[in-house]
Amino acid sequence: MSALLSINVDQFINTQPMSRLQWRMVMLCFLVIALDGFDTAIMGFIAPELIREWAVSTLSLGPVMSAALIGVAMGALIAGPLADRLGRKPVLISAVAFFGTLTLASAFAPNLEWMVILRLLAGLGLGAAMPNASTIVSEYTPLHQRSILITVVLSGFTFGAAAGGFISAFMIPLFGWQSVLLVGGLLPLLALPLLIVSVPESLRWLVARRPAHHRQRSARIVQRLAPGISNEHTRFTADEVEHPLSSPVSRILSKGFFSGTLLLWLTYFMGLFLVYLLGSWLPTLIKNNGLSVSNAALITALFQFGGTFGSLFLGWFIDRSNPHRTLAIAYLLGGLAIYLIGTASHGFALFALLAAAAGFCMNGANACMYALAANFYPTQARATGVSWMRGIGGLGSIASGFAGAHMLSAGWTFATVFSALAVPALIAGIAVFLKGCLTSPASLAQPHTLTR
Repeated sequence: MSALLSINVDQFINTQPMSRLQWRMVMLCFLVIALDGFDTAIMGFIAPELIREWAVSTLSLGPVMSAALIGVAMGALIAGPLADRLGRKPVLISAVAFFGTLTLASAFAPNLEWMVILRLLAGLGLGAAMPNASTIVSEYTPLHQRSILITVVLSGFTFGAAAGGFISAFMIPLFGWQSVLLVGGLLPLLALPLLIVSVPESLRWLVARRPAHHRQRSARIVQRLAPGISNEHTRFTADEVEHPLSSPVSRILSKGFFSGTLLLWLTYFMGLFLVYLLGSWLPTLIKNNGLSVSNAALITALFQFGGTFGSLFLGWFIDRSNPHRTLAIAYLLGGLAIYLIGTASHGFALFALLAAAAGFCMNGANACMYALAANFYPTQARATGVSWMRGIGGLGSIASGFAGAHMLSAGWTFATVFSALAVPALIAGIAVFLKGCLTSPASLAQPHTLTR
């Protein structure tokens, strides 16, 4: 009789080549985040029609625009601990169902008050989806490919937002603004059966939580990852041991993680503050500095477009370098580009180049923060750690709207605005560098996979 086979799932995933199941999960999580991006940006596409049809002012539309961002922050804070207790898959599925249903219901909103309520509730699902999708990807990908694959998946957000713009441009003239909300609600609901069937629970979570109880489920997942390597009698182990008496929130705030958690929050808060402020107010600032409306819109698009390339490049690069040092440099260079925008002349080409550079650094570094957080926290608190970073960071995106409005209403000069905006980038760079000096990742790849 042969000895019982034992598989350490952390070492197994880190040393095995990517399987078809893992690549399929990367694509499905990309799809989830693309749908998230579509629905998060959807109000911006239909806002002009709401103003015209409902005869409301731009100022009155402010609560509608910010409601989803508030919901996103709340949803991220709630969903993380739930995913660490109940599993990644049920929370992810519930989040997609929730924001799909509420976006669909928004198409039938009779007035602004109902639209605010429905967008706030939809934001709860939107805030829960992205952190859980990135957590599942982090727990099913080998350490040496994790950062690039997480950032590839997160690039789905800008892909979905951009796709929403094209869809809106086609559908609103033909079918009205309600049609965009119908599409934004139906697509997530249509994706649910595929997600339920194709996305397994996190293997790392199953084994780290209750390995004996979940042995058969773990064996089936390993069979899908590498057929013939295990059976239901295989013993599964993990590098991490669960702390059953500690909640996920207390874990990320415990002595070993407290300073790193605060520095992650500070970095991501400043990063989202800058990205959302520039995304919202850059067209107005550039236009007020003498350029046309179309050129201002194009420069802002280049800011977002640069972020797509930045996230992919930095995600690839931090897998091969010191991630904290790399992201610190990216934030500092982003701050320099933002400062230089304020000193630039009225030339379109220079503005476009600096905006693309700022987007490359700032959006790219923000996307990589998910990989940094996923590698920092242990399995039993990973979803909470990533989600709470998203939730606290989301407060930065909410604050950015008020800050931008204040700077414009106070009559700040163009140069003063961009000099001030370089400061949050400096703070983010220093904070992520300090995290690298004070903390270390929760786990590292190990050389052996199977024991008997």
